[in-house]
Parts: sequence; structure tokens; C-alpha cells
Amino acid sequence: MQLHDTTIAQIVKLIQMALLTGTDIIDHFRMMELKEENSKIFLDEDYLKIFNESIDKMISSVPQEAENLDD
Repeated sequence: MQLHDTTIAQIVKLIQMALLTGTDIIDHFRMMELKEENSKIFLDEDYLKIFNESIDKMISSVPQEAENLDD
């Protein structure tokens, strides 16, 4: 069994997220959902959708937080 490239890329994103947010990387890894196909380990589509939505939400809240700091 091998990790698919997209799974490796997600692990990198999780490490980056943990560093940027100051959160525990273990919590991020525990939430990751994987599946096996053709001896490769892939990200679960539902997990990836939820992850991307949470990133989009986090990014969209940054301008609001920056404006609040200026006040």
C-alpha cells in the first residue's frame, strides 16, 4: 500500500495549518479520513469537501478580523 500524491499533499497542508494556527497537528491528523483503492491510500471525498469548506471559511474571516484590529 502507498500514499497517493494527493494524500501526501494533504498531510503537508495539515502541517502548515497547524503551524499557522498554533493548533495541535495530532488533532488534524485524527480528523483525516482515508480510503484504499488499488493499493493506494486516498483522501475520502467527504472529508476533503469539509476540509476545503473550513479553509474557505477561515480565509473569508481574515479580512473581518483585520478590520476589527484597525478599530
